[in-house]
Amino acid sequence: MWEHRYAYVWADGVYLDAGTEVEKTALLCVVGARDDGGKELLGMDPGYRESKESWAEVLRDLRNRGLETPLVATGDGALGLWAALDEVYPTTEHQRCWNHRITNVQAKLPKRLQKEARRRLREMAEAPTHKECEELRERYVTELMAADQRAAAETVLRDWEDFVTFYHYPQEHWIHLRTTNPLESVFSGVRLRTDATRRMRRRDNALYLVFKIIERLSQNWRSLNGGANLMTLVLEGYTFKDGILQRQRMPELAGATS
Repeated sequence: MWEHRYAYVWADGVYLDAGTEVEKTALLCVVGARDDGGKELLGMDPGYRESKESWAEVLRDLRNRGLETPLVATGDGALGLWAALDEVYPTTEHQRCWNHRITNVQAKLPKRLQKEARRRLREMAEAPTHKECEELRERYVTELMAADQRAAAETVLRDWEDFVTFYHYPQEHWIHLRTTNPLESVFSGVRLRTDATRRMRRRDNALYLVFKIIERLSQNWRSLNGGANLMTLVLEGYTFKDGILQRQRMPELAGATS
């Protein structure tokens, strides 16, 4: 059983050059936001190309060890993760990473338009209300279509509802929820310290090294803004509109805690 309750999780995979296999090892990691506002590494397992089966195995292990259903999971566009979440934690809301979406849209554009794409998408992600975010989206999509950039416009629109989930949660948490940065920062630290994995013939040795590095880096993880009091409101089912507390709980959660 877990000592804490976890409102949010971030999930992503990092690839290691280790071992003698032709395929790189995908290390599937899950970090959770505790009820006290701190972050904690919940799971780290090798998988195959971030497939549904690999992610489902990670999530089932967490569930079998007593992890209650998280309210939100933030991840990139890897289809395997979302399919596995729908199977193991079907009521967990999806929040797609805006940084990954920016990269995806830029890949559909000529270089001269990529800087503007970054600016416009960041403006959407940082809009103070859901309505304003969608107005900015419509304006940019219209401009892309007029410029004959249909592929980029369609990429902006794809899975749109999964990009605005954060508006249902406290404003203080938006900076944490909108991207997989909590994991990306760890992965960048791992990459800086794991040149040795390229020389390791045994994958298990590389995985152990990475685990120890993440364990050490986790001591410096930034806690969520708002602390334990705000996390308590979230976990008790209080609703938020455009990040503002509405002073009422979601019925199903209110009933569960009464």
